[in-house]
Amino acid sequence: MAKKEPKTNAMRILEREKIPFEIHRYECKEFTDGIAIADMLSQPHEKVFKTLVTEGKSKDYFVFVIPIAQELDLKKAARAVGEKSVQMIHVKDINKITGYIRGGCTAIGMKKDYQTVVDESVKDLETVIVSGGKRGIQAELKPEDYLRACKGTTADLVKK
Repeated sequence: MAKKEPKTNAMRILEREKIPFEIHRYECKEFTDGIAIADMLSQPHEKVFKTLVTEGKSKDYFVFVIPIAQELDLKKAARAVGEKSVQMIHVKDINKITGYIRGGCTAIGMKKDYQTVVDESVKDLETVIVSGGKRGIQAELKPEDYLRACKGTTADLVKK
């Protein structure tokens, strides 16, 4: 009997919402940056997005999803969520805040529904690849389906 592949919370949510997605698996024992993952999967860097969690001046948390080779513009990010300023959370707090670990964090199925904003470049893609909710698992789906699954909006978020 074949061993059943474990599902992540994100995968269960996508299935429950009847959102089609494809899983890409890669070997990963510890945190690996997004560029290395895209290269392992032979995917263009513009198509693979990373999930970043910030804390606003208000002490609320916000999630930003941007292409892996780009850098989040904190001023643009703050404007996108109506905050005076936002700053990245400490790596050690990722699990406590999101329920995910570094390198396996996705905007789908976090502990709470934080306001999520995805870089507007996602609208130019046929499909986007994001973390599947665990290191070693990436999910590929249509941008509009991803936005629906993570209850996200879009804005210009990256440094030019």
